[in-house]
Amino acid sequence: MSVNKKTQVLVLGGNFAGLGAAQKIREHAGDAVEITVIDRKGYLDFIPNIPLEVFEGRDPAFTMHMPLLEALDKDDIKFSQAEITAIDVDAKTVRLRPNERPGAPEYTIHYDKLVIALGARLAYDDIEGFAEYGHAASDAYHANRFIEYMKNDYKGGQIVVGSARFEQGTEGRPDWLPTALAACEGPPVELSLSLAHWLEENGKGSAKNITIFTPAELIAEDAGEKVVKQLLEAASSMGFNYVNKTEDIKRLTATHIEFANGQSIECEVKLVLPNWKPHDFLKGLPVSDEVGFIITGMDMRNSDYPDVYACGDAAALTVPKLGAIGHQETEIVGRQIARDVGAMSAEEADVDWHPEVVCIGDMGGGKAFYIHATSWFGGDIQELEMGQIPYLQKVAYKEMFFRRHGKVPNWGVPLAKWSAEHIKL
Repeated sequence: MSVNKKTQVLVLGGNFAGLGAAQKIREHAGDAVEITVIDRKGYLDFIPNIPLEVFEGRDPAFTMHMPLLEALDKDDIKFSQAEITAIDVDAKTVRLRPNERPGAPEYTIHYDKLVIALGARLAYDDIEGFAEYGHAASDAYHANRFIEYMKNDYKGGQIVVGSARFEQGTEGRPDWLPTALAACEGPPVELSLSLAHWLEENGKGSAKNITIFTPAELIAEDAGEKVVKQLLEAASSMGFNYVNKTEDIKRLTATHIEFANGQSIECEVKLVLPNWKPHDFLKGLPVSDEVGFIITGMDMRNSDYPDVYACGDAAALTVPKLGAIGHQETEIVGRQIARDVGAMSAEEADVDWHPEVVCIGDMGGGKAFYIHATSWFGGDIQELEMGQIPYLQKVAYKEMFFRRHGKVPNWGVPLAKWSAEHIKL
């Protein structure tokens, strides 16, 4: 008697989009699929709360790393720790090199369905002078390095916070998706607000020490003009300086940040975010745009290679590069694969998707801001709330995420939206 072979699903990447996609595939496709997640590290990095952790005196290397194996094992999902070196979408193979110990050879593995959820490469090394004069808070190493400088070496000088130019592809881009000049500007807004509070709490300065900059006409333009106006009015009243249309970061020096528009600002600290770039092995693939992000439709699959899916920052459609959008995309991937293997009807799988910007950023002092917007995608929602409720949501979400091993209940996000927009403290 023959046994039906299960559909082999490879998920490349194990952070928010990769873990979420694997869990949603299992939820919707059940035991019709065998799932393997491949990532270069054995833990999920809970990036959104890293600044909050260091400003509140905790090391994110201890508090923001969630083990992947335990989370995946609960859904009978396999895990391989390895570096991806190549993808062949015609042969349906992936090349990888195990990286637990140096010296391993490359191996080729086959897939029936491929989900590319590798995130993006944060190209700090493209910024001239960053290693010598720059700072960041996008991972535990850089955040700890930054806070140690601020505690022990900061001399009270000017601080700049902002983004380099984002190189967004155009090939396969839908007409409704705008061009973003920065990959995601929630982080520089959050860093500026929470850093100002930290400076005051530690007697080292205030918002007047900080200049926020953006390559675009408006910072956080995906939040909508109404929200940005409110943010800028609040920032101005606090004493922040603001510079727009910088175009890009040209160079960091010991005393200045220089921009592509010819402008420069004298500053002691350069706290910056780089260009989000696709991983090198994605460039030139038949499923990639001219930059290297994976082209998909709203069903998160490539039209020419329908067994290739993408979600999260690796997807060309994900602009801004925002975790909430990646989370929305993982649900679509799970439903589409479930339909392909006969575990879900087309009517259930092909639900309309309306992307939303949802962002919660720390402001220090037990307060945070909450943004909910659809204007970037042609909608009419532009909501901004500031206070204790968004902060409590930000902390609670992380705790729920870790306790539930990455599984956010379906009511979680709608409840967060409702409470942030209706409950005042």
